[in-house]
Amino acid sequence: MNFKNIQSGSFLKNYKSILLLLGGILVGSILGLVFGKGVEVIKPLGDIFLNLLFTAIIPLIFFTIASSIANLEKTEKLGKLFGIVMSVFLSTVLISAILMIIGVLLFPIHQDIITSKLPLESVEVSSAGTQITQLLTANDFFELLSRKNMLALIIFSFLIGFASLNSGEKGKDFSRFLNSGNEVMKQLLHMIMKTAPIGLGAYFAYQVGIFGPQLFGAYAKPLGLYYAVCAFYFVVFFSLYAFMAGGKKGFTIFWKNNITPSLTALGTCSSIATIPANLEGAERMNIPSHISNVVIPLGAPLHKDGSSMSSIIKIAVIFAMFGKDFTDPNTLLMALGITVIVSVVEGGIPNGGYIGEILAITVYGFPMEQALPAAMIVGTLVDPMATLLNANGDLVSAMLVTRIAEGKKWLSVNLAA
Repeated sequence: MNFKNIQSGSFLKNYKSILLLLGGILVGSILGLVFGKGVEVIKPLGDIFLNLLFTAIIPLIFFTIASSIANLEKTEKLGKLFGIVMSVFLSTVLISAILMIIGVLLFPIHQDIITSKLPLESVEVSSAGTQITQLLTANDFFELLSRKNMLALIIFSFLIGFASLNSGEKGKDFSRFLNSGNEVMKQLLHMIMKTAPIGLGAYFAYQVGIFGPQLFGAYAKPLGLYYAVCAFYFVVFFSLYAFMAGGKKGFTIFWKNNITPSLTALGTCSSIATIPANLEGAERMNIPSHISNVVIPLGAPLHKDGSSMSSIIKIAVIFAMFGKDFTDPNTLLMALGITVIVSVVEGGIPNGGYIGEILAITVYGFPMEQALPAAMIVGTLVDPMATLLNANGDLVSAMLVTRIAEGKKWLSVNLAA
């Protein structure tokens, strides 16, 4: 009985934030259904939450990315292995994103409710080179402080981090400043996100009050599509990766030792919390420790197959909500690029998925106030499956890295040893 109580308490602890968000959305939906347009009186609560989130995003991104790079240690020993690891991570993230794009193209998300008739944020017609320059850089420092230049800020933050790293001892004080700022901004975001159930609840109440019960249908199809495609990816592609890494033995040994990490990922809803289970699973799979000890801890923040797929579905939902065509080749290529950035950014930042959503909305020029809450709601509802793929993908990636680094006979040699 005590064990069951512990399990129940652990579940509530791990899913507390998601349950509170869902609770806020549910209460807001009920209020919208009951009071209709009269619920508009609580809309400012949602606006306040979004404004707080918008103002915290910019310094949070800067300090998080810059401090992470500044804290790296320069070593050449792991250089080759690191290159293999990042290649595997990038490949699986792109494959998962492309699979979700195919799913969206085969089963289009048609939105009957257009949430806003506002035009997209104005984008000057200019050459491709000029557009790329404007996307990647800003004309002046103060322009980096606008969420409209999110990608430029991310690149600048990386450069500041590397500059701090290269400064050595002379840059230690600045690195400590970055670390301190990072911790302060994390705490600030944590405080703001405590109000998310109220803020999103008020927003959803307003949406339901304005558009009525049919709003629920807007989320049903994308959620069903996401879970179906992710389940297919989990079973079929993870099996394929395991087979590529070790043949039939690799396939067998992966699924034999994958149950505990999978349940841990679902139970904790955290890639970080799944690291111990993944390391134990890697040891049972006979993956060399010098590889698993690099791939799995590094993969927790950087390798996000599930998040890449959720990024695509959220972008598709936003396009549908504003009545825009998601099938344009340039749009799809941009979505892949955003997905890669989101997969990296998410891991190092609490609630980093929201930052990825802001980046996507900014790049495409959608009105932030209308698009972000919808993306946040979808992100909340797909989080358990996304975490499963994020965390479990690290384990099968460790097998692929071992296959590349140790040769095709790695499994036989290690089993014999």
